[in-house]
Amino acid sequence: MVLMTGASAAFDFAAARETSWSEARALAHRAPLPPAARTVPLAAAGGLTLAEDLRTHHPLPAFDTAAMDGYAVAGPGPWRVRGVVRAGAAWGGRLLPGEGVEISTGALVPAGACAVLPVELAAGGEGWVSGPAPSPGKHLRRTGEDAPAGTCLAPAGTRVGPALLGLAAACGHDALRVRPRPRVGVLVTGDELDRGGRPGPGRVRDALGPLLPSLVAALGGEAAGVRHVPDRPAGLLARAVREARDSDVIVVTGSTSVGATDQLRQLLHDAGARMVVDTVACRPGHPQLLAELADGGWVVGLPGNPYAALVAAHTLLAPLIAGLSGRGLAPLPQVPVSGGVRPVPGLTRLVPVAWEGSGARIIGGHRSAFLHGAAVGDALAVIADDWTDGSPAPLVLLAG
Repeated sequence: MVLMTGASAAFDFAAARETSWSEARALAHRAPLPPAARTVPLAAAGGLTLAEDLRTHHPLPAFDTAAMDGYAVAGPGPWRVRGVVRAGAAWGGRLLPGEGVEISTGALVPAGACAVLPVELAAGGEGWVSGPAPSPGKHLRRTGEDAPAGTCLAPAGTRVGPALLGLAAACGHDALRVRPRPRVGVLVTGDELDRGGRPGPGRVRDALGPLLPSLVAALGGEAAGVRHVPDRPAGLLARAVREARDSDVIVVTGSTSVGATDQLRQLLHDAGARMVVDTVACRPGHPQLLAELADGGWVVGLPGNPYAALVAAHTLLAPLIAGLSGRGLAPLPQVPVSGGVRPVPGLTRLVPVAWEGSGARIIGGHRSAFLHGAAVGDALAVIADDWTDGSPAPLVLLAG
């Protein structure tokens, strides 16, 4: 990032174009291109994003297998017991009508078997077993009935979670093609912040330094550290941004408004950055921004108030990380939302909610600087200016 140090034209704050909340989210997602894919072993793939479809190398199941402990039988009973088959072993030969083998769940079913008689329904001894005749195919899992070989089981863009890791292993994969996590550096600005203990007179405790690395990780990014940057003397933020250029994304908290100590917009203007989103028509979190640096990389500006910053992070940072990771923009579920909140003409409100039956209930504690509602809630309800109490609203599920 090339930062100008001489005189430059002042940034025209009045020319900033306010973006709707839904448009800002979409712009942040489609702005970046994901980096090149890499191949990593399964043990290193958790939390990353598939760069290509996950396909099974072999049928699932790979062979006819017993779904219950009991007897694999052929034809009507009673059946002469020819042997025992346990999981991981095989029984050589073919069953003829009136024959069976004792079998364990997951074991290879011998050729000729038509069903499995569960052990709890079986009776007999001295090499014979009897019981109610199972219908053909009962308690058998046939080769490929879950997925034939070559089936796409997860498309590119799917985040790799524990179940997908297990599925990949079951499909015969030892490694996956994935997109790396975006590296996200955090710059927390403000002269008024204390980083430990109870804040002193006229000061506040920094909440965003602890909050943002955890949020970045939950969103699929890699937190590259937190640096605290004083507002004065001027120029410290520009230097901090330069020093954070090993990150794919630089998050700056505070310094996004138009006050005397707010430097970020002027800094980006001087550096020739491309403004993708400059202010969002939402409450809280209005003074947020997303910019692309002239020589690559992204800057996300968040308000300094903690709840407003959280809302802005879910508006711009979450979709940006998804776009950089090659994931789709997460759809927002809609459920009926009830509670005492007033829509604001021309603005989108984001308020914390908790699940209540088949819907969600608005909970208190969501002033711009207060995180209580978000800390105990399940989601943020997206309240449009035409919302009425009890009507459906989209939900942003809270990460973490």
